[in-house]
Amino acid sequence: MHVFVTGATGWLGSAVVQELIGAGHRVTGLSRSSEKALALAAAGATVLRATLDDLDVLQAAAAAADAVIHTAFNHDFSRFLDNCEQDRRVIGALGRALEGSSRPLLVTSGLYGMGRGASETDLPDPASPRLSESAARAVAERGVRAATIRLAPSVHGLGDYGFVPILVRLARQTGVSAYLGEGNNCWSGVYRDDAARVYRLALEQGVSESVYHAVADEQVAFKVLAGMIGKHLGLPVVSREREHFGWFANMAGADMSVSGARTRELLGWTPQGPSFLADLDQPGYYAG
Repeated sequence: MHVFVTGATGWLGSAVVQELIGAGHRVTGLSRSSEKALALAAAGATVLRATLDDLDVLQAAAAAADAVIHTAFNHDFSRFLDNCEQDRRVIGALGRALEGSSRPLLVTSGLYGMGRGASETDLPDPASPRLSESAARAVAERGVRAATIRLAPSVHGLGDYGFVPILVRLARQTGVSAYLGEGNNCWSGVYRDDAARVYRLALEQGVSESVYHAVADEQVAFKVLAGMIGKHLGLPVVSREREHFGWFANMAGADMSVSGARTRELLGWTPQGPSFLADLDQPGYYAG
C-alpha cells in the first residue's frame, strides 16, 4: 500500500512512518524542514517538501496515494484557534482528493472533553476548539472512508515533547510539582510505538470504524503523575489553584481516562511498550 503521511517527521508521525515501512508499505511523507527531510528519507520514505498551507500540493499527494494518514498539527498554543482552523482546511483538502474512491483517510485527534470512561462510540465535546474529528465526519458524509484516531493525552517515550514535559518544565520553574484541586482527575497514556501500530492495523483491516482509541493505560490519577515528577526532580508535590498552571489549567484539570477496549478487540491490538508510569519513572525523562 502507498500511504501519504502528514506530520511524517513529528513525534508520532515518524513512528507511524517506521511502522508502515517495517510492514512493507510504501510511504510518502510531508516535511517542511530540510534537516528533518534527510531523516525521513533515511527511514526509507519519499519526501514531499511542503507546509500545511500548501493545500493544492497536499491534495495532489493524497490523490496519488492508496491511503492517507494525517498526524500533522501545529502545536503553537499561542495561536491554537488559528491552528485548529488550519487543521480543518487540511482535512477538507485531503478528503476532496479521496472522494469517489474507497481509499481511506485516518485523522488524528485527542480526548479532551470526552469524560471518564468514554468509549469509541461516544461523541466528542462539541465545545472543544479542535476541529479534527468534526472535519473527518464532514468528509465521511461526502462518502470518504474517513476515521479518527483519538490519542491519549500522553503519547509517551524518551524524547517526548508533549504534555508531560510541559508539566516537568512548570515544576522546575515554580519549585513544586503540582496537581489541581485533589488531583483525582485521570489521564490516559499510550507508548509511542503502540500508538503507531493502531494506525497501521486500522489501515490494513479496512478502516471499518469511524473512531479508534489509541489508549493503553486508561486511568492514571493526575496526582500520581505529579508525584512521579516530584520524585525525580526532588520537589514537593502539592495542590495548587488554576492560576498556577496558567494556560495549561484546563488540560491539568481534565479527566481524559477513556476506554480502548473496542479498539483492542476490533484490531487485535495489544500494547507492548512500557506503561505510562513505568516510562515516566526513567531518569531520561527529566534530563536537561
